[in-house]
Amino acid sequence: MSAEDTTDLALQEAAPGSMAADGLDEDAPPVQVKGLISRFGDKVIHDGVDLTVKRGEVLGVVGGSGAGKSVLLNTIIGLKQPDGGVVKIFGANTAKAGPRKLSAIERRWGVLFQSGALFTNLTVKQNVAAPMHEHTDLSARDISELAELKIALSGLPPEAGALKPAELSGGMRKRAALARALALDPELLFLDEPTAGLDPIGAAAFDELIRDLSDALGLTVMMITHDLDTLYAITDRVAVLADKKMVAVAPVTELEHSEHPWIKEYFLGPRGRAASAAQHEAG
Repeated sequence: MSAEDTTDLALQEAAPGSMAADGLDEDAPPVQVKGLISRFGDKVIHDGVDLTVKRGEVLGVVGGSGAGKSVLLNTIIGLKQPDGGVVKIFGANTAKAGPRKLSAIERRWGVLFQSGALFTNLTVKQNVAAPMHEHTDLSARDISELAELKIALSGLPPEAGALKPAELSGGMRKRAALARALALDPELLFLDEPTAGLDPIGAAAFDELIRDLSDALGLTVMMITHDLDTLYAITDRVAVLADKKMVAVAPVTELEHSEHPWIKEYFLGPRGRAASAAQHEAG
């Protein structure tokens, strides 16, 4: 068997089982949030948030400081329990799903946290391999080959696999974290401020990588971001959190015509106009 055949076989073995077998609905939207209520003590963060993420789209989520963007993401991926409402992933109510179904769901998503959240004592390759060791029965050789493939997909050079996070630049750490998020061939990718801390050139390159991966792999991407250049460059729609609700979900060009005060200030302010102009020039 050739090396290419071995890699193809490993990819098939690493991939999640069928949705029907795992009790998931392949026709359901990847993410559905209905009537979400989130509180911290007496403080209400979300008061009836509704959001549906369409299969195959790149959706940006924006909002002012304290609007609850990261709280929304953490609730969707199960790091925080909702105080009301329902979160469904591939049609499954995560609050009522048993361990087997939750495991099946988690194998279908990848998460890139703002800090990267890489294991500092492991190399890049070991970080990328970690989810495969935890969730698959692949051999060490297959895991090694797949980890190298994910590192290449993220745009890192092969030699980066032997480095530890502290030896990487900020942009390389983002790509390493992305490689780990892609380790299990997810259908759904969550990104928390993916271009935060990157210079404009690095941020633009990372945006292009996300768009290319989404198109090539058929990924559904939900990203929390405040980067207007990212919103204009790669998103299909943008969801706006304000007033404790999701006040709009639309392509960014439609949001430019919104009468909501926060949306007008955000998209029609100096930075929003500059991002819009740059995108028109590029495209």
